[in-house]
Amino acid sequence: MLIVQIKENESVDRALKRFKKKFERTGVLKELRRRTFFQKPSITKRKQKIKAAYKQTMYGQQD
Repeated sequence: MLIVQIKENESVDRALKRFKKKFERTGVLKELRRRTFFQKPSITKRKQKIKAAYKQTMYGQQD
């Protein structure tokens, strides 16, 4: 459970912004999106390998 204490003379917008930032850091929404459908472990590993190869080609050739 996330709790955001509103400080004295703090606007609601500012407190809401802090809440959103805390919520994003927990990774709840990311986990929810990941669990919306089942993906076989072999497909997940394949995607990770493709992503790693792409990063290697993009960032690995810098001098």
